[in-house]
Amino acid sequence: MANVVLEFKASAGDSEPQNRPVLIVGQLANLQQINWTQVKGKLQPVVTKEIWQAALSSLNPNPTDSCPLYLSHAAVAALPSRVSRHNSPSSAHFLTRLVRTCLPAGNNRCIVMVCERSDIFASACAVARAFPLFTRRSASSRRTEKKHVTVEFVSVGQDNGPLEVSTLECLANAADGVRLAARIVDTPCSEMNTDDFLEEIKAVGNSLGITPTIIRGEELKQKGFGGIYGVGKAAQHPPALAVLSHTPSGATQTIAWVGKGIVYDTGGLSIKGKTTMPGMKRDCGGAAAILGAFKATVKQGFKDNLHAVFCLAENSVGPTATRPDDIHTMYSGKTVEINNTDAEGRLVLSDGVVYASKDLSADIILDMATLTGAQGISTGKYHAAVMTNNEQWEAACVRAGRSSGDLAHPLVYCPELHFSEFTSAVADMKNSVADRENAQSSCAGLFIGSHLGFDWPGIWVHVDIASPVHAGERATGFGVAMLLALFGQASEDPLLNSVSPLGASTVKSASEDQMERDCKRRRLV
Repeated sequence: MANVVLEFKASAGDSEPQNRPVLIVGQLANLQQINWTQVKGKLQPVVTKEIWQAALSSLNPNPTDSCPLYLSHAAVAALPSRVSRHNSPSSAHFLTRLVRTCLPAGNNRCIVMVCERSDIFASACAVARAFPLFTRRSASSRRTEKKHVTVEFVSVGQDNGPLEVSTLECLANAADGVRLAARIVDTPCSEMNTDDFLEEIKAVGNSLGITPTIIRGEELKQKGFGGIYGVGKAAQHPPALAVLSHTPSGATQTIAWVGKGIVYDTGGLSIKGKTTMPGMKRDCGGAAAILGAFKATVKQGFKDNLHAVFCLAENSVGPTATRPDDIHTMYSGKTVEINNTDAEGRLVLSDGVVYASKDLSADIILDMATLTGAQGISTGKYHAAVMTNNEQWEAACVRAGRSSGDLAHPLVYCPELHFSEFTSAVADMKNSVADRENAQSSCAGLFIGSHLGFDWPGIWVHVDIASPVHAGERATGFGVAMLLALFGQASEDPLLNSVSPLGASTVKSASEDQMERDCKRRRLV
């Protein structure tokens, strides 16, 4: 699927299934709402109205179901009829699976997605996840021709008109962002070291007319970035802090996204085992998601200052590697006694969030990272773990997850009970907890927040995506859709406005609306 060109169109046009295989997918109730005239051009003459109706009658989703319509050239698939309150109404995860398993083979294929207007954004991102870009299979490298998949949305419900050109453009940019993030995460460190990641950042910058700020190698040490430098100093390719900045005129607030970009994590001298080290190429998933989301967000127009901060390093083993018992002085000025070199992500992110506060004067700071294996235990394989110093933003992250398909669930935020886990006799703190059975994922997030200060007046959001960054052995591009939705109200794009936590579907009184406009730091919530 690496050579697939994905296109979103208001109408994919008519074609017989033998010439262009087709998958029609949606909730059964939505499939039953559409008229035969809306799909017959993609099915006739080999699929008649009677066959179509019989196929719909045979579907019994539990939670999904599918039925072939004509040999291996046409199929219809049903998503779950209902989902729980902690799932996305779009059934995004099930949609990705159905596209992977039910879409007929071919060089020119069509997907007809039948859904309500409110589910279009999440559905488009879910479809994009089914077509990863990275592969090194020899058979794929020999193929030069591109395969095309055209996605047409048939909307049902109240607002069921054709999609506008601006909506299709937004869907295409979001899908490109998801696939970009997934490609970076899937790429091994031999091809995606810190030098290569910087080239990806420069390429995105060039496409947007932005020149990145880059601090790397010994300059990090000289400027006080003890966390990033300490983690990456033993690697062949030096660590770096890179920043892409979008600063439009008329901006009223400054937002910073800080991404963990550990291009490979051996664990350092606290080395991982042979079963836990494979897959650590994915430890740059937070930075990859922020890069993909930044590209899509700026392309769609963003009204506020937005900085993407990338904390890049390879946690390697060598003569100059950080040792347990070493003490690092962080960019915050605080000192950290290292008791676990495999707790490195929090070190690089702590420098990143403080840089966002001190140097970029950010009002809202969101860090995203594949931070803890414990995240999968806390919130599972599908839901990112969210921690924030603001209750409204906690709720907003959950709602953005449901509207985007990148699900999220809160972690405990209780620094007065948990931060004592990092007590050190010789430094301001240790970098790993004393009790690994005491809210590990929460504690890891608190370590980052402590360098901003628990009394910092701005909004700080921490998103741990360790488990949802991949499904099986493939990256998901998780985080891109969530960021686009969470900050959608600051976008100039109507679709992103509608899926944001303050989207058109949220009903507020006039007084509440005025209060939210007046409050600078809560305006997006």
